[in-house]
Amino acid sequence: MDARRTHRPRPGHGSPRPRRQGRRDRAAGRGSRRAPGSRAAPARPRGAGRQLAAPVDGRTVIPQGQRCSQVLRAFLTREIGPAFHFDAAMRDYIAQGAGRTLADAVAHWHATRADAARPRRIGDQFEFNGFLRDWHARHPGSPRAEALDAWRAHRSRPRTRPSILAAVNSEDAADHVLSHRQGRTGVITLNRPRALNALTHPMVLRMEEVLRAWADDPEVEQVLLRGAGERGLCAGGDIRAIHDDAKAGTSASAAFWRDEYRLNALIARYPKPYVALMDGITMGGGVGVSAHGSVRVVTERSRVAMPETGIGFVPDVGGTWLLSRAPGRLGTHLALTGSAVGAADALLCGLADHHVPAERLPDLAAALAEAPAREAVARFATEPAPGVLAARRHWIDRCHAADTVEETVDRLLAEDDPAAKEAAETILAKSPTALKVTLAAMRRSAALTSLEEALDQEYRVSCNALRSPDLVEGIRAQVVDKDRSPRWNPTALADVSDADVARFFHPPADGAAAGQR
Repeated sequence: MDARRTHRPRPGHGSPRPRRQGRRDRAAGRGSRRAPGSRAAPARPRGAGRQLAAPVDGRTVIPQGQRCSQVLRAFLTREIGPAFHFDAAMRDYIAQGAGRTLADAVAHWHATRADAARPRRIGDQFEFNGFLRDWHARHPGSPRAEALDAWRAHRSRPRTRPSILAAVNSEDAADHVLSHRQGRTGVITLNRPRALNALTHPMVLRMEEVLRAWADDPEVEQVLLRGAGERGLCAGGDIRAIHDDAKAGTSASAAFWRDEYRLNALIARYPKPYVALMDGITMGGGVGVSAHGSVRVVTERSRVAMPETGIGFVPDVGGTWLLSRAPGRLGTHLALTGSAVGAADALLCGLADHHVPAERLPDLAAALAEAPAREAVARFATEPAPGVLAARRHWIDRCHAADTVEETVDRLLAEDDPAAKEAAETILAKSPTALKVTLAAMRRSAALTSLEEALDQEYRVSCNALRSPDLVEGIRAQVVDKDRSPRWNPTALADVSDADVARFFHPPADGAAAGQR
């Protein structure tokens, strides 16, 4: 073993003190130089130092008088998430914490922030409605007062977030979601370029934290979202982690989706202009953090898609709400095929508002520091190159008006346009179950009256999809093993019954929809 890495006994325990001394030592007269023959300093009482001895866990007892130590701060931040911060009440609790454990401190932090009253913010309102709807579905005919009591109990219980979706820990979330002010604009940069800026749970929580702070900051007049690197804004969520969660049978994905969908709702109702630069790959969760914004910008490099059916999943993050409101049947076509579209087609489908050449994005970002969002974007906006969907609209509308996926495929195969036959082959390669659930979700979403209702529906579908064998198999084939040969179960559209589809829209049997934050 390297002698430099050997353990050094603590000062005061029979060994000379290190030569470097801190300000506290100097102030207390505990210098590193002792007169010959002098005795070693007596051992300091446990808890008097700035840190606890590592490692620590929830059973570690908080020493008397311990205040804001680095170890405590790291432990509580890891367990609670980036929302944790030391306030006066928490400092007092820790300072008086003789006999209490770190787990007690976590529970105390949650308990002091439990809000038994009806939430007031859009995101909380969405959660509240989702909880009540799921509770009443499991307890038909029960009085509302009982549901409110259940809600209060749900909100007041101690919670710790599952960590399987935390591809980065909470302390690193600030590195992957950069935020700063640039003139009148608050700038958020998704900063995982090697992972195509894929979203993790801590990143979602960090974005929400920043956006809520800026909503009340008079110095921030508008928000700009962009992605680090040259490849894209965001490729979606961390689906490998979802694969692991589904295999393990745990609920981390449900917690991730709950917070992700709350973020989508917050963006859609944000009180200030929200400019999203949808440059490059913008798919899945990337659409959720951009296409609900008030000023959406695409470039000639943009590739916008909701490709979920290819992994045995269903469009989420408000995707069914957006696509069901595209002209004609274009949205259904994109939802079933999972096809990516360029700038012109994104504009046609209502997924974007403006086209700006990629080389002008730095100039646009600089202009946003001084000018209002719409004025700055209009200064750089140009017409995009022609797309492909407008010329195919006649057969897309005709084929996707069918009542079933099977009939849609038959109509596509009967068309003369080779692009229609290609679309049929693309659809037939997707998960039969995901296709039928997607079509049902699109039709149901078209009848809903708000994005929050669509997100609530998508949350149910997502939680039930977590128990479907096709989700694990689809991610395995596309991301884990990359053999691109998924073995769907069932294998044919005809083998997916109406009852199979209907189950995806029920509240999860284990109460997952109500059991997450």
